[in-house]
Amino acid sequence: MTSRWPGGSGPPGRNSPWRAEPKPGKGGGPREERAPATPAATGDDASAPPPEASGELRLYGFNAVQAAFARRPDAIRKVYLAEAMIPRLQPLLKWCAAQRIGYRIVAEDDLRRLAASAHHEGVVADVLREPPATLAAWLETLPAGPQCALWLDGVGNPHNLGAILRSAAHFGVAGVLLPKSSPLALSGAAARVAEGGAEAVPFVRLGRDENSIAQLRGAGFALAATVVRGGDDVFKATLPQRLVFVIGAEGEGMSPALAAACDQRLSIAGTAAVESLNVSAATAVLLARWWQSR
Repeated sequence: MTSRWPGGSGPPGRNSPWRAEPKPGKGGGPREERAPATPAATGDDASAPPPEASGELRLYGFNAVQAAFARRPDAIRKVYLAEAMIPRLQPLLKWCAAQRIGYRIVAEDDLRRLAASAHHEGVVADVLREPPATLAAWLETLPAGPQCALWLDGVGNPHNLGAILRSAAHFGVAGVLLPKSSPLALSGAAARVAEGGAEAVPFVRLGRDENSIAQLRGAGFALAATVVRGGDDVFKATLPQRLVFVIGAEGEGMSPALAAACDQRLSIAGTAAVESLNVSAATAVLLARWWQSR
């Protein structure tokens, strides 16, 4: 098996901070080696931007990395971790050693630079990015019965996306539908906020709106436009068992043409003390209501 060591084709030398085949300690796990006195990640390794150009995604946060490892370990390309995280990451490190995937113990400052965030939780991993499915392929995988999907029309904030994915995973959403022209994609920040939910909910790339709507209806889905005001009260409305919630952008809302093409218009009733809920909070309310009504 070909190794993937930075800066060369073979395993690192004895003094390298990259671990090739850690010797098992008690319990058969990777040897817990002390990090070098100086930061282990230096130069390009520590400061390089996320490897987006190579089709990879830089994940950070314990749950985000663990979820990727649990679902698609073969996508992992490199792991950086704090020394204190070795016990919690034993299965991942053993797998990396067996597959000759480089992992590296680094200092706190280096983890912060690698993640471009202080919220790295002691681990960063480069993984292969998973491309969105086509709508036709996604529909073929769906079982009969109640299903819910989210059509994100303009949502762009990564923290909102992450919170939406977390709620979507909790309530069993079958997919997140992305318009043909949408630049929205999973980022490390969104994956961390999702707390593992990004691995549980697939992204689906749509075609032209009218064609996508016809395909969804052909599969038994109804579409519900979610609007701040003027829609039916979601707590009183009858919700179809196969439903797509169409969620508009954080500020502008959704396209009027798309809203007009939907089968329902739904609003979340409240006190009116504030204009509206944050898009991720509103999505959680809508999904909870659908879950209750199944």
